[in-house]
Amino acid sequence: MWSIFRKSKKLNASFIATGHYARVDYNFDVKRYQLKKGQDKEKDQSYFLFSLSQYQLSHTIFPLSSLTKKKVRKIAKELGLPIYKKDESQEICFISRSNYNEFLREKRPDSFNPGPILTTNGKVIGQHRGIPFFTIGQRKGLGGGRKNPVYVLKIDKKKNAIVVGEKEKTYARGMQVSKVNWVSIPEPTAPILCKVKIRSQHQEASATVYPLNNKKCKVIFSQPQWAITPGQAAVFYREDTVLGGGWIEEVA
Repeated sequence: MWSIFRKSKKLNASFIATGHYARVDYNFDVKRYQLKKGQDKEKDQSYFLFSLSQYQLSHTIFPLSSLTKKKVRKIAKELGLPIYKKDESQEICFISRSNYNEFLREKRPDSFNPGPILTTNGKVIGQHRGIPFFTIGQRKGLGGGRKNPVYVLKIDKKKNAIVVGEKEKTYARGMQVSKVNWVSIPEPTAPILCKVKIRSQHQEASATVYPLNNKKCKVIFSQPQWAITPGQAAVFYREDTVLGGGWIEEVA
């Protein structure tokens, strides 16, 4: 969002407004602006906004913060805006054709190189079409003919390899998170108990977050979580407040 803020400064605008389902409040106890979930919990988009700074929060307005998606559609219909009947989108918002692989082929054709499918002990059991076709926990696209199904456990970009194994190995309790931004609270100096979300549709899970140096932290879940995926965002919540978040670096 920095590009939007740079543009707003050139226009001498005091605030920007976005259509995210999220809220901003000011907490006088900690003297910080705080990012919170939107009223519509099913459409809440606070997960995607954890990297905002205090400056950005203080100059951002979320007009949909107290509205549900159903109410927004009703208002749009009353105003005669045709968008009220637009189908729900589950895809990446900036990919107009809703085709992730096609977008990558256009922007990064070099990433679609075939490579080996490996077991955890390094045995080659097949070939894949390119690592962009796969994600952690995936079963589809790995070929058949095996006694037991296998799932993606790891994507090795250096070797251009997909590592697979049994479903139970897709669960883990720990991960390391980097580039952590404590958006709503001062950076903690001791472990904190909170809820953590590892995907936008992931059910928040109880965990302990251990702060480390260099904007990193270690997260240990109370219960094993399925398909913890490096490269995805990990966002920390306390009730409806986004404490902070970062990027999953590795499963630990």
